[in-house]
Amino acid sequence: MADRIRIGIIGSGGIAGAHVRAYLQMPDVEVVAVADIIPGKAAEFIARHQVTGAQAFDDHRQLLTLDLDGVSICTPNVAHYETAIDAVEAGKHVLVEKPLSYTLEQAVEMVRAAKQADRMLTVGFQPRYDPNMKTVKQIIQSGVLGKVYYLQTGGGRRRGMPGGTFIRKELAGSGAIADIGCYSLDLALAALDYPKPLTVSAYTSSYFGTNRKYHAEADRFDVEDFGVALVRLEGGIVLNFKIAWAMHMDTLGPTLFLGTDAGLRLTPGSSGPWGGVWDGGISSISLFQDTLGKHTETVVPVEQHNVDRFYEKVRDFVSAIQEGRAAPIPAEQIIRNQAIIDGILKSAQLEREVEVVIPEV
Repeated sequence: MADRIRIGIIGSGGIAGAHVRAYLQMPDVEVVAVADIIPGKAAEFIARHQVTGAQAFDDHRQLLTLDLDGVSICTPNVAHYETAIDAVEAGKHVLVEKPLSYTLEQAVEMVRAAKQADRMLTVGFQPRYDPNMKTVKQIIQSGVLGKVYYLQTGGGRRRGMPGGTFIRKELAGSGAIADIGCYSLDLALAALDYPKPLTVSAYTSSYFGTNRKYHAEADRFDVEDFGVALVRLEGGIVLNFKIAWAMHMDTLGPTLFLGTDAGLRLTPGSSGPWGGVWDGGISSISLFQDTLGKHTETVVPVEQHNVDRFYEKVRDFVSAIQEGRAAPIPAEQIIRNQAIIDGILKSAQLEREVEVVIPEV
């Protein structure tokens, strides 16, 4: 097929498999190459996923010398920075997996590099493609809530701790906050067009990950498995955020938007030991109002659908390349998500409230 979009994949771990499966469903896309720092791993990935004709590299910089339109970055968090900057400077558009980066400073430099190169840098938050998530934003943007002054978001897995690169600070930067907490932050903040964070007061712990009773890799576990924070946002808004990979509880509560005219409550669609977290869909949406002393609850219909959110995320990246449009989920916006994550980690370490300062990009 003429004019096929040529894609490279950097990193060949589990999330890269989801990317390549999406790309292989698209007749107008060709996966040209895969790179992984571990010798032989990229070639094994290509063979396993039957990516016909793709080249394998042990160095992502070799992959970037090819004629590519776009790149999926599927590395551990610590490598997002270098690979993304190398990719945009090589003239490639970039879809980077969440979280955007390892630190706020790196996120800022990534966005600056993409702007300088006039390349797209988009971030992989597939829950944005859930139709029910779009309904939530429409409700809030309609003004029916009045002025939104309080947000509550986050979630907890009763038992849902990963292993490997996710539990090593030198590779992941942080644990539950960056892994699944970034989804909860994006849900709440995107609905309000990402107000700027001003201050953070936070606490984190790792009682489960460091205990062999609960984690087989306890001796290597050095990130947080629980976090809670109070975040002040511009516009007189406060965000109550909480997240957990493991806990002696089935839920940390719903996501709430409190407004001067109405309130909105959301419950997650996932269930079981990995449930209660906003990396999946929505099971219920309720609108609450009090008028002349009368309380009303309106249940908003939750659309039943079979949308492959991950495929839609990757497809939107490809379509944006084809159409020459802006990043679907621009990294310049997600800097504020990263700033909150950084603020939580710093506040927890210092045991005090910290100011959030985001450099100009």
